[in-house]
Amino acid sequence: MIGEQLLAKIATVPDDPGCYLWKDAEARVIYVGKAKHLRRRVVSYVQRLEDHQPRTLRMLQEAVDIEWLVAGSEVEALLTESLLIKELQPRFNVLLKDGKDYPLLAITREEFPRVFVTRDRRLADADLIGPFASGSDLRRAYHFLQRAFRFRTCELDIHEGDPIRRSFAPCLNWHIKRCSAPCTTKIGAAEYGEDIRALRAFVTGRGRGPLLGQLRERMRTCSGELRFEDAARIRDQILAIERLSERGKLSDYREPSAPVIDIGAGVAALQQHLGLAGPARTIEGFDIAHLHGEHVVAAMVQFVGGVPNKDGYRRYRVKGAIDLKRNDDFASMQEVVGRRYRRLRDEGQALPDLVLIDGGLGQLNAALEALAAEGVQLPAIVGLAKREETIILPGGRGLRLQRRDAGLRLLQYVRDEAHRFCRRYYHLLQRQALGQPQQDP
Repeated sequence: MIGEQLLAKIATVPDDPGCYLWKDAEARVIYVGKAKHLRRRVVSYVQRLEDHQPRTLRMLQEAVDIEWLVAGSEVEALLTESLLIKELQPRFNVLLKDGKDYPLLAITREEFPRVFVTRDRRLADADLIGPFASGSDLRRAYHFLQRAFRFRTCELDIHEGDPIRRSFAPCLNWHIKRCSAPCTTKIGAAEYGEDIRALRAFVTGRGRGPLLGQLRERMRTCSGELRFEDAARIRDQILAIERLSERGKLSDYREPSAPVIDIGAGVAALQQHLGLAGPARTIEGFDIAHLHGEHVVAAMVQFVGGVPNKDGYRRYRVKGAIDLKRNDDFASMQEVVGRRYRRLRDEGQALPDLVLIDGGLGQLNAALEALAAEGVQLPAIVGLAKREETIILPGGRGLRLQRRDAGLRLLQYVRDEAHRFCRRYYHLLQRQALGQPQQDP
């Protein structure tokens, strides 16, 4: 079924993210697919042929050649696949031509355009990009696009000259840097329109290099005009696009599943239980992971308004020496807490309203020692001892809350997310040390 010449060409396919194109004897593209690892995906077609669906076997019977396009990331591969299928209309890509309502990316034609995922092909006053074969993959790519380009998703009727914008309060998306808040005067129609044009250029595959060049020129112009907030927003767009080559797996943009809790009640309960001066809008949580002193890592997660803000997540390799004769979780916690808040202090960044340490009094005291050494005073810091789910306060007093208390459940959510993120990093380093291929945890 597969000729030797084609098999030889398949052996040269790189193991990068990208798109592959099967061609027939007349050089027509008959199927387009995407892959996180091109070689693994393409090789899978010529292995265990008996396991393939009849449609796939028919495609392979007609295929005499294959081409591929390497992408900078899995996110870019997804966008490129959609563009290729729409342009080439490959005969075996029946998923996108069988009459079903597959997801699209919609950009409205308003003064301040909205961007959202839809399955309605008949939307008026909106430009539609797609369709996409996988709704879950599109939603994950959408999370990246929202973080990079900070477009609005609300249905407010927003106009440049509306006086209400001067007094309107931005929603949570602005606080976690997923919207530039065009509902307020924080951004004008011209600047917002430039961001949307950059988004269009990215999703329609006009080349990451030219786009980055345009963004850098915009950033320089804003800086020269002393528009530093606009320059910082564009800088963040550049960094997000550049990081795609390092962190461009779609799985990186999977939202953690939230427990069934009342977030607002949790934030309010923590303010009351801990005697905070205001709501715990920003919470940062720390966890440590290692096995017998090897691959010692730490992770910090950030919640804003009770919701995970993945852009604020950080992971650390513990640099200090490990002494297996004592519990070095204390020393590790002291190191990473010191590193985190030394940096915030030096950069003049805002401190969180509440810090949660995974552990009991020992871990909490280690964090307090680090803060004292750096001369940093946080509004509030507590530990959470897992055995009894007791909140540990500075000085050693324990606070026991009802298991269903909304404040406790919010702290458990932060603690569990820090643990998940930390273990993920630990297993990544462990696989690297063993020479195993990297996989999505």
